[in-house]
Amino acid sequence: MAGITSVGVYIPLYRLSCEEIARMWRTQPVGGAKAVAGYDEDAVTMAAAAARDCLRGNGKTADGLYFAGTTAPYVEKQNAAIIASVADLGRRSVTADFTNSLRSGTTALISALHAVESGAARTVVVVASDCRAGAPKGRFEQLLGDGAAALAVGTTDVIAEIEGSFSLFSEFTDIWRTQEDRFVKSVEARFMEDEGYAPIMQEAISALMDKHSLAPRDFSKIVFSASDGRQHAGLAKKLGFDASQVQDPLFHLIGNTGTAATLIMLIAALEEVKPGERVLLANYGDGADGLILRATEAITLIQGRSVLESRLSAMKNIDYGAYLSWRDLVPFEPSSLPERTEPSIAGRWRQRQVIASLSGVNCRKCGTPQIHPLGQTVRICAVCRSKDDFDRYSFSDKTGKLFTYTVDELQPTKNPPGLNGVVDFDGGGRLLCELTDYDLEKVRIGMPVEMTFRKMSRGKGIVNYFWKARPLA
Repeated sequence: MAGITSVGVYIPLYRLSCEEIARMWRTQPVGGAKAVAGYDEDAVTMAAAAARDCLRGNGKTADGLYFAGTTAPYVEKQNAAIIASVADLGRRSVTADFTNSLRSGTTALISALHAVESGAARTVVVVASDCRAGAPKGRFEQLLGDGAAALAVGTTDVIAEIEGSFSLFSEFTDIWRTQEDRFVKSVEARFMEDEGYAPIMQEAISALMDKHSLAPRDFSKIVFSASDGRQHAGLAKKLGFDASQVQDPLFHLIGNTGTAATLIMLIAALEEVKPGERVLLANYGDGADGLILRATEAITLIQGRSVLESRLSAMKNIDYGAYLSWRDLVPFEPSSLPERTEPSIAGRWRQRQVIASLSGVNCRKCGTPQIHPLGQTVRICAVCRSKDDFDRYSFSDKTGKLFTYTVDELQPTKNPPGLNGVVDFDGGGRLLCELTDYDLEKVRIGMPVEMTFRKMSRGKGIVNYFWKARPLA
């Protein structure tokens, strides 16, 4: 039976407390904090991190990748193709974007299940990621957090079988954002809950259980979406499940992460259930999706990793000023330094392997890994001087050490000062690159680092992505 074979989570390093937001506007805090994507992150970089984490845990590759999200940087260009390139999937992999609804994560999951069951694909990675914004001083500013989750769907080494699914749609307008809108909008909360959310979710969950002749007592955990903690608690009470069965929505720790929220909750639930136990998953947005999952004996393979807990424990607080800067919510005086020249599309195409998967070469004669500092093709080995005798070699999954670094106080950046360094990879190879997610007081020569795919700049409508080094946790 097809099911989940591996999971991956990405929670940004930074969090903003609701009390900090409320202090700024002299309003009441809703409590807790929300995860905030860094100045060089967006829905694509977070999705790429989650997908890589998922495939790392699986120890395999995939022949399909579905991306789900409502805040992807490109409206007309497939974001899934970027993520698949970063994950170093084969070019004949099937890629697709699922968007425009907070339900798109589970819709993509059901589509992946059908693809695998039909034999159209062996393994499909479903990755959901969102970076939604609430208007300053509005109700959503404290509620919306950033994050990503990935699930691999296949038939080999399944950790949770998908026993069934159910879907229904509803043309009910409650939460929306047009192409011209920057911030999420919604109707009055009680109208949304009483006429849309609660009856639709109850109908979908009841229909799913009736379809498979199951009752609330047959589930160890129920995972379901909601716009906030009050709405989540209200539906939990109406459904007839015991409080111990209801999965924590994690709103107080990371906020509502949009499309990724339900999949993050599912992963949290899978890290706790025992073999043979069932999980009911329900997701809302222009209707509802429901799925029934049953943990196998292999579920213990992911429970030792504690992926979610490790991400949450590493988070660092930021202030409201940093949040405003990173989100471009207030204008700042432009730098007096010359602007960085944006790379051409043709130039990025020539350097596509380096940009996408940080690929270099490995000399067949002397075995020396190497990567050109400008992303160009290496033809002459730097050690043995042999010519055009290389195998492709990926540096993106390699760790390394900081050989040297420089602090740039003048570099125009949203997170000053800038930090550039030279990384010596474990196993060979050297790269000059920027660093990110660092604490300047803890940066030192010899510091272990890993590579992460980040946003460098944006110009002429093109997002310029590349790899940065970050301290290894």
